[in-house]
Amino acid sequence: MSMRYRMDCGRSHFTVQAFASGLLSFLGHSPTFAVRDFTGEMGFDPGTAQATRLAVLVKAGSLELLDKVRPADRSDIEGRMGREVLETAVHPEIRFQADEIAVAALGGDRYRLRSNGLLSLHGVTNRHTLDAEMLVFEDGIRLIGTSPLLMSDYHIRPVTALGGAIQLRDQLKLSFDLVAWREG
Repeated sequence: MSMRYRMDCGRSHFTVQAFASGLLSFLGHSPTFAVRDFTGEMGFDPGTAQATRLAVLVKAGSLELLDKVRPADRSDIEGRMGREVLETAVHPEIRFQADEIAVAALGGDRYRLRSNGLLSLHGVTNRHTLDAEMLVFEDGIRLIGTSPLLMSDYHIRPVTALGGAIQLRDQLKLSFDLVAWREG
């Protein structure tokens, strides 16, 4: 019987890291943002080791810079992220809905998941694959993994500074350590 699990945003860690490039990239930094507001659910049957559902909804305006920078720089970076990069006023949500989940037992209560589905970001929907390790507990699960993401696949222009001498690379790194509790 498939169990339903709800993600706990407060106990989970979900980050997005960008990487500086360009002629003066050594002067810039590679910012990391925490995703502060998201919901998600997963269906999993421990008896058959089959995953039936994985869905995540992120509030695009909830990204918070984790790096230690001056308050004025923090405000500028977070503001540009929302206004110019993600355009959160027009695209307030980011969604991932898996339509195919492969599960492989690793031993004990550990599993390897490969989730293929649709990622909607910045008004564009593309196929995306998430690989994760899943740990199953009596009352919940934990999903741990990383995933690359190309901004250009979602028509997102990387931010530049100093006339283009510092810019962000196209590829981002999503990292997650998600805790979900069994319902009912």
